[in-house]
Amino acid sequence: MRSRPAIVVPAAGSGRRFGGPLHKLEQAFGGSTLLGTTLRHAIETQLPLVVVTTRALAPLAAQHLATRDIVVLSEDEAARGMGAAIAAGVSERSRASGWLVLPGDMPLVRPSSLLAVAKALEQHAVVYAQHRGRRGYPVGFSAELYSELIQLSGDEGVRRMVLRYPAHGEELDDPGVLLDVDTLADLEALRRVGSPTPQAD
Repeated sequence: MRSRPAIVVPAAGSGRRFGGPLHKLEQAFGGSTLLGTTLRHAIETQLPLVVVTTRALAPLAAQHLATRDIVVLSEDEAARGMGAAIAAGVSERSRASGWLVLPGDMPLVRPSSLLAVAKALEQHAVVYAQHRGRRGYPVGFSAELYSELIQLSGDEGVRRMVLRYPAHGEELDDPGVLLDVDTLADLEALRRVGSPTPQAD
């Protein structure tokens, strides 16, 4: 059976900008949590999936995924930024035909958007979702970039790779590809938008 792209969900950030007693990914959203809703939409694609998180957030991920689909980083590893989380996820799904990076705080990205980026990876080495010309997530990378992806560190690694290689913007009618959560105000804005309307295939 031909391998498929895997979805890598980085969910190991400290979320310091959010503030409050609960991590932002633990906040209630869409009848679940911020991370839970993001994972639910990823699961609906039926693509292979791995979430990369911390020991503190692993139980939250385990409500939705089997242990084999969760990579737990140490505090030191997590402190190396989203790049390190992506590297760990790509390493865990090394046999995939490519990887879609979907941050754990993007609960409005539709399953159809993930599948559209995965499809575009058949023709392009780097693909990013875009809405009305604005670049968003997921960002997809083909298998030929494996050796670079597993060396990523810091928070700018994905951006640098998108700039270094000819990247295809997949235009999508999905504003959710632009919407993440850094602050409580961001979360309240997403709650007002609500869950995405299911798209007919």
